[in-house]
Formats: sequence, structure tokens, C-alpha cells
Amino acid sequence: MSKKDFYEILGVSKSATAEEIKKAYRKKAIEFHPDKNPGNKEAEENFKTAAEAYEVLSDPDKKAKYDQYGHAAFDGAGGFGGGHHMNMDDIFSQFGDIFGGAFGGGFGGFGGNGGGQRRVKGSNLRIKVKLTLEEIANGVEKKVKVKRKVQAPGVQYKTCSTCNGQGQVLRVTNTILGRMQSATTCHVCGGSGQTIESKPNNADAHGMIMEDETVSIKIPAGVVDGMQLKVSGKGNDAPGNGIPGDLIVAIEEQEHEFLKREGENLHYDLYISFPEAALGVSKEIEAVNGKVRIKLEEGIQSGKILRLKGKGIPSLNSYGNGDLLVHVNVWTPKTLTKEQRQFFEKAMTDEHFTPKPEKSDKSFFEKVKDMFS
Repeated sequence: MSKKDFYEILGVSKSATAEEIKKAYRKKAIEFHPDKNPGNKEAEENFKTAAEAYEVLSDPDKKAKYDQYGHAAFDGAGGFGGGHHMNMDDIFSQFGDIFGGAFGGGFGGFGGNGGGQRRVKGSNLRIKVKLTLEEIANGVEKKVKVKRKVQAPGVQYKTCSTCNGQGQVLRVTNTILGRMQSATTCHVCGGSGQTIESKPNNADAHGMIMEDETVSIKIPAGVVDGMQLKVSGKGNDAPGNGIPGDLIVAIEEQEHEFLKREGENLHYDLYISFPEAALGVSKEIEAVNGKVRIKLEEGIQSGKILRLKGKGIPSLNSYGNGDLLVHVNVWTPKTLTKEQRQFFEKAMTDEHFTPKPEKSDKSFFEKVKDMFS
């Protein structure tokens, strides 16, 4: 079942401003909030879906990728970006500013300004994954070792005495308008509402230790160099009852020995000799899914471009594959034997060897135009 368009979910157009997107999300969040719709699974699902849409469209980088590639820009196992439903902890921790203003700090004690304890999210980790062109064309599952912070075994937490477990403290400031009260994150517990009561000797001040973990990442076919995927919950842990950060995976495309990528199309330079061009020849060339044999007709001209349909890179949006463009180059020998030189000297006066381009023989500019059409 295909996923619903994020713009459609929030009821905005693609040209909507950041403020319009935020306003639309606030409206949806209020309408479908679980505290307004107790026991209503459909409303809860709509609440999560709206948060998922806002998570992408409120981030300029994610929005740009979504506009270009759609849902496929974030899909993948482990929960990449918009490719999964967010849980309630994600929603309330990441968008507390919206809920706090919209709901007046109510609704189950969540909300950035409501004075309730919030669940702190651990920091994200970032890694680079190098992929060959074959792996990009076919999709691949990579296992990577990640060094991440986790809560130490045996660490114990207690309610923060500074904020009484609320995660926030109230500050009163004298202004020309009178005394103003505002809520700020507790500087002692960092907003988690808990501080360490006891911890093992090998743990840091936050009760964390470093641990190696092997993470499996399923990378969809068609990713591009520089694209970032997100594996939820595989970043650093947060102290106390916090939720883990995410693992950000940056794609690095390795250069192929023979093939050059241009979007979803691939280019291959094929060099043939004079005799092969004159007589025709069968050649085996490199492709991303193994070798492909092609037949060149006799009299083929240098600069001819052969298009092999569907032999390129798959589209992230599942619109099929690109093509493999084979550029034919007739190789001119730099040295000749005496007999070869005599043959070509005689051929120079033979009108059979005089260039006679036909209308079907396209110019260089026409070939370039065809490549991009």
C-alpha cells in the first residue's frame, strides 16, 4: 500500500511557507491528539502520521530530498527518516514547542511549556558508508560497527531535587511590564527530571559507558552520493528514562572502473579498431548486473551512441531503471608497419574511403541532445 503524500496529510501545497506548514501541523495535532480522542486508534494513527509529515517538511534538507525523491528518499529497514511511524516519545520530545503553545501545557503532562517532565533524547551519531556502483544498483544490507554511549549496568537514578522531577524550573524576571514568569530546562538534570544516585566506576558523570554494537543497515537501490539515511534509536543513549538518539548514515559512492553515473543513466566508453568498425563485431561490455554482449553492425561510425534500455540505476521512486549509454570510439593506431602504411596510403586515394555522411548520421550536438531527451 503506497504512503500518502506528506503535503496532502497536512493539507498544504508544495509552495507553503515554513510558518504555514507549522500552523497546519498544529491544527492537525490538536484535532487528533490522543487526549482529545481517548481509545480512538484511527485518531492516534492520524496523529502519528501528521507528526511524521511535519518531521520531514519542517526540515529544509529533508524537505528538499522529499520533493526530489518522495518517500523513497527515507525508506529502508531500521526506520529511515520519514519511512516509519514515529512513536509518542519522538513526537512529544521533538515538537514540544508546538504542543506547549497549542495545548496550553495540558494533555497528559507533555508539552514544552507545560512544566511536565520531558524525555531527553540522546545525541545522534554519524557515519559514512562507502558503496560500489553495483551495490547502489541492486540495494544492499551493510553491517557496521558503531561505538555508542549506553547506560551502564547498575546505574541508579533519583528524582532531581532542583526541579522535583519536572525537567523544568520557573524563572521570574522583572521587566518594564512587570514580573514575567518563564519555564526553562533544568540545568542540573538537563530536562530529564532525574539525577544519578549511584553508578559503577567505569561510567561517566551521566552514568554512560562506551559500547561497540553491530548495526544492520538495509540501503535501498538508487541512493545517491551525499544522501543521508536515518536509523532510529541507534545513536547515543540518554540518561535516566530518555530515548536514544539516531544513527545518521551518509552515502559515499565509490568510482567505478569503467562506468560513469549520470543520475539514473550510466555511460560506458567502448573502443574498437578500424577493422572492427568496418566489418562489424560482437563485444562484451561491463554493466552493473554483470557483463552484456552487444553486436556492432559493419560500418559503424565513431561517436555512435548505443542505448541499452533499463541497464542503468533503479529509480528511488520505483519508476523503473535508467539506461546504459555505450559510446563507440574508433581507435586510431599511432604507429603502422610498412605494409599497413602502404595500405592506408592507397586507401587515401580510394573514393570508397572518402567520408560521405548521410542524413541519418547525427552531428555531435544532435547526439548530445538525444542523450538528455
